[in-house]
Amino acid sequence: MPRAAYYLSEPKKRTSCVVFASPHSGNDYPDRFLQQTVLNQKTIRSSEDAFVDLLFQDAADYGAPFLKAGAPRAFLDLNRSPDELDPALIEGVRKPGHNPRVASGLGVIPRVVANGRAIYRGKLPMSEAKRRIDGYWHPYHARLQALLGESHELFGQAILVDCHSMPHEALESVYRKNGKCPEIVLGDRFGAASSPEVMEAVEAAFVEVGFSVMRNTPFAGAYVTQAYGRPSRRQHAIQIEIDRSIYMDERRIRPNADFDRVRGLLAQVASRIAVLGQGPGRLAAE
Repeated sequence: MPRAAYYLSEPKKRTSCVVFASPHSGNDYPDRFLQQTVLNQKTIRSSEDAFVDLLFQDAADYGAPFLKAGAPRAFLDLNRSPDELDPALIEGVRKPGHNPRVASGLGVIPRVVANGRAIYRGKLPMSEAKRRIDGYWHPYHARLQALLGESHELFGQAILVDCHSMPHEALESVYRKNGKCPEIVLGDRFGAASSPEVMEAVEAAFVEVGFSVMRNTPFAGAYVTQAYGRPSRRQHAIQIEIDRSIYMDERRIRPNADFDRVRGLLAQVASRIAVLGQGPGRLAAE
């Protein structure tokens, strides 16, 4: 099993209500899991948000905690509800109502990785699914909720920045006819997960350092933004999707020549976002 459910980088002093998190950059692939899968070690990583943890590793320097998943996405998807179990993969699961994520094989225990490639030969027992959810999903989300609770206690509000990366081909399929692809897609579930003021300020942080940004297309946010975005309760959640091609070789899963430059720009973005959450009531939504 992966060594840890999560890794937490905490600031020396908490000065911001912002919490940065990366639920899909975990890369601890245990031997037992690799023996279960029909995929090779490179293909199994195709759904991983590779290196996103490194891109945002400086967040704690700006007074905001950074929570990173320990388990890889192909093993357990932390951006899904724990009851999004796939009957085509997990033994004994009843067929749920229509759920496009589960139907496509992308439930909490994924059946496929990128491009629909099957992870396993057959089904997994329910006991295996429960072991993964109890051992990794619940501890990660308990820690995330605790960090957001600390934000409320210290600052009267919380801003969750959920950090992801997206395949360049996912952008091309949407923006091919509409001009240049954005480098960053911000998702707030079309305004349901964040106040307009917080979303506009986060977008400005990216634009100010030179990134091209779009909102909610093709990714508006999944379980995390839906579950934690409660602007009426002064808790905002915004998903960040970064075009992988600007910082990595997607085929080889390696940082590219621009990696350090992009990481430096994202450090500036993190510092700007962290400042948004400094001081009680700042950018609070009514």
